[in-house]
Amino acid sequence: MTLKMDAIALHGFLDKEFAQVRGDFIIADLAPDRISVQMQVADRHLRPGGTVSGPAMFALADVTAYLIVLANIGPKALAVTTNCSIDFMRKPAAGQMLVCEARLLKLGRALAVVDALIYSAGQAAPVARASLTYAIPPT
Repeated sequence: MTLKMDAIALHGFLDKEFAQVRGDFIIADLAPDRISVQMQVADRHLRPGGTVSGPAMFALADVTAYLIVLANIGPKALAVTTNCSIDFMRKPAAGQMLVCEARLLKLGRALAVVDALIYSAGQAAPVARASLTYAIPPT
């Protein structure tokens, strides 16, 4: 399978279509069936107690899934999340980079299914796991 968008094109797409997340996510690795995206944890990502908030980890998983889908279907801004299930398993390290490793499990005409693991940089065990489904707009 050949990618329709590379990391540079995906970053440009996010900058243009989703300026509100500009600079928050960095694509570290990209292949047709997998992607690795990094997010530097900032104060705005923390909740009381100093741990990374669930919404921040959800955003990382969701954007990562969006990017692997777009990499395979092209720049379709209206591909949308239709389902997400996320398990928070461990406390992420505050002030660390979070890394989301995702795999594209299925890419159909109407739906894509992605499995994602989130890690605190330097830790072997994942801090969260997400399963996401994306609706692909008709051509």
